[in-house]
Amino acid sequence: MTNPPPGPAAPAIDHDHFFKELLTHFFGDFLDLFFPTLSRHVDATSFEFLSQELYVNKPKGKKYRADIVAKAHFHNNPAFFLIHVEHQSTAPLDFPIRFFTYYAAIYGKHGVPIYPIVIYSHDKPHRKQPAIFRITFPDHTVLTFRYRVVQLNRLPWRRFLKVKNPVAAALMSKMKIAPRDRPRVKLECLRLLLTLKLDPAKMTMVGQFVDAYLRLNDTEEQQFQESMERSGLQPKERKRFMEYVTSWEERGIAKGIEQGIAKGLEQGIARGVDQSIASLHTVLLDILTTRFGAVSTAWKSASARSVPSINCRLSLTRP
Repeated sequence: MTNPPPGPAAPAIDHDHFFKELLTHFFGDFLDLFFPTLSRHVDATSFEFLSQELYVNKPKGKKYRADIVAKAHFHNNPAFFLIHVEHQSTAPLDFPIRFFTYYAAIYGKHGVPIYPIVIYSHDKPHRKQPAIFRITFPDHTVLTFRYRVVQLNRLPWRRFLKVKNPVAAALMSKMKIAPRDRPRVKLECLRLLLTLKLDPAKMTMVGQFVDAYLRLNDTEEQQFQESMERSGLQPKERKRFMEYVTSWEERGIAKGIEQGIAKGLEQGIARGVDQSIASLHTVLLDILTTRFGAVSTAWKSASARSVPSINCRLSLTRP
């Protein structure tokens, strides 16, 4: 599959933030979508998120912050277990052993069963990612650690087209999409979202997720608009659709402006510091010239480079 044409320039995406927000707000829907058997047995009212806890990798002394650790229990069973979800925007070769160390650290802290899941959102490679970590010897298998994998770039988006689930509406934007289908997928994601009747805050969250991961170039945007015209949406539905799209875009623009202002302030402060250092250098040379006479060109050049670190005491009283 070839790469899609480049879309408009945009700030780098905070992948972990987007995925944590989506999955914590729609955790039950995530389990319904990808792990329906488990979901049927879990009491969705029992979810309690422990994702901000720190776990220590004791052999190396490193701290690790889990993406999502949800405390849950089965129907009519007060004993709880944990569901650990780790999001990966890349596919490092050492992830299986790392995931096992995360699992061991969480188990060591809580001592209860853990259901481990990793969701891969990388674009490449497309090869199937492992779902197992083993430690074996010629005569014995010491450890077999199996975990569940959701690899988005291997999932056909059409499979989820009619699934009325907010997580499906969001994650279709990161699934296996042919370049020519990008405008249509964005339209279908947002049209599916409108059928779910979510509250405005959750609508905005999913819409911004889709907009971040399916950012269209000018040609694709025109195709998107034309597809919407042919979509069969009623006038009221089309108006509501465009109101939401405009709202998400305006929020994105506002965020970009905020980032631009912050960058401008940072650059302005840096320039102000440089100007202050230059002024300090001029004043220092004036004092030295008044006190000792002409200052050599070599010293002027050296002092200009070292002004920030100069620590001297000068008397302004003439001898």
